[in-house]
Formats: sequence, structure tokens, C-alpha cells
Amino acid sequence: MTTTVTSRRKQLGNELRHARTSSGLTQQQVADILGCTQGKVNKIESGSVGVKLGDVRAMLDAFGIVGDEADTLLGLARAAAGQRGHWSGYRSVVPHWFRTFTDLEPAASEIMTWHGERIPGPLQSEHYMLKQFTEFGATDVTSLVRNRLDRKAVFDQQQPPYYRFIISEAALRRAPGGHAPAVMLDQLEHMLELERRQRVYVHVLPFDAKLAAVPNDFTIMRFPDRTRDFVYIEHSAGGLYLDDVKDFQIFVDAWDRLRGAALERQETRQFFKQLAEEYRHVLNS
Repeated sequence: MTTTVTSRRKQLGNELRHARTSSGLTQQQVADILGCTQGKVNKIESGSVGVKLGDVRAMLDAFGIVGDEADTLLGLARAAAGQRGHWSGYRSVVPHWFRTFTDLEPAASEIMTWHGERIPGPLQSEHYMLKQFTEFGATDVTSLVRNRLDRKAVFDQQQPPYYRFIISEAALRRAPGGHAPAVMLDQLEHMLELERRQRVYVHVLPFDAKLAAVPNDFTIMRFPDRTRDFVYIEHSAGGLYLDDVKDFQIFVDAWDRLRGAALERQETRQFFKQLAEEYRHVLNS
């Protein structure tokens, strides 16, 4: 499994939260020890900010953690503070709010994602990417495409996450920038090939699915260690990471409803083939 700085930071934060609650201390009491705000302690425990090695030592002392357990957490803190140039070069074009997602993607054990109007990044063909970024008016299309292609490495890991996609029929008919049968034909052929990979599952939600309504796009990430499972929701101004247990369950229930109404894998493959023939006919007519 690929381990990243962000996944280490999330794991460290979870370990520190677990140690704090076991010791009976509150976040405010820890904040008083560190000389910071309660909000800063909350961010450390959620993994959204880094933490100095000296502060980790002070927290471990306060929690009464010594010996091998303390050494392990200090080692995790050192690892979480490494690789400062991770987001330099062509990777610098990735928005700050999306970096946690891409860092944790390879470390997940299972990813379940729903998209209603567009093809999700890991499934996009290069032709689709180019069209999408060009239509958005992006200034550094090459770097954006390279970053998105880098994400596909998640499928080639020795033990990749189970990656489960549900895509609305609308996403397969709405090309970036409008009518583009060549782009969508290439995209469908790409997904037919990609879906043969180990642990990749793609399901189409057709227009006639028996659902009262569909939710906004979301992605559920589950982890094999003590990193907290979370839901990621993207919006026009950034992204939200929700790891509250009740919120998480709401999205799991939403996923289950979508999955129950979506086509099975073999039905999805047949849907792709039929739609590809439609686009092929348009191009040849």
C-alpha cells in the first residue's frame, strides 16, 4: 500500500485523539499545555495541519505514553513532517483543498464514488481530460492532464483499493463543451478497457432508474488502519471532508440506494457497448 505524507498525518492525528480520550483530557486542556487554541488541537487530530515534534512529545507526556508506543508515534510524526516538495513542480496546479484527497486515495481500502453529470477523474480518458480542461479555459492543461494521469497509478498498485463507481447516464451523454461524439466514444471504449482491471467496478444509473431523486456527487473513502473513514464532497469553491459517524452513515445509505437502482456490471458493459454504437453511428453518418 502506498503511504503518503497526508495519510501519515491523518493516522498520527487519529492516534493522538485516541490517546487523548483514553487519558481523559479534553482538547482545551491539551491546547493549554501546548499554548495554542482548542481549534488548533482539533485540526491536529483531524490531520488537516501538521504538528511539531516538540508538541507531539509534550502531548505524549501529558497522555502518559512512554516506551515503544511513544517511539512509534514519534516516528510517525517524523514521517508526517517529510516530503515538503511533494506539491512542487507540475503537481503545484492541484488545488490545496483537493490534495488531501489525492494523497489518501492510494491508501484507502475501499472507495465508493457517485457522479451525476461528469465522468470521475480516475475513469477519464486522456481525450476527455483534454477536452474538459480546454473548455474550462485552464492555463496549464499539460500539468493538469499529467496530474490526472498520475492518479490512475492507484489501479496498478500491488493491492489497489476496491474502487466502485456509479455514474449517471447523463454523464455519458453530456460531453465537456457540448456535443462531442468522438470524445465520448473514446471515453466509453476507455472505460470498457479499464473496467477489466482488478478491483474496479463501474455501474451506470440509467434515466429510468426507480429513485425519487439523486444526491449531489460524493465519494466515500474507507481505510484499513485507524485513519478515520470520511466522505468527500466537492463544490465550486473547494471541497468538504466529513468524518462524523452520523454524517458518514447518511452517505453510506445514499450510496446503497443508488447501488440498488443502478445496473449490474454485465448490464453496464452492455450499456457502454450500445451507447458506443450510437456515437459511432453519428460519426459515420
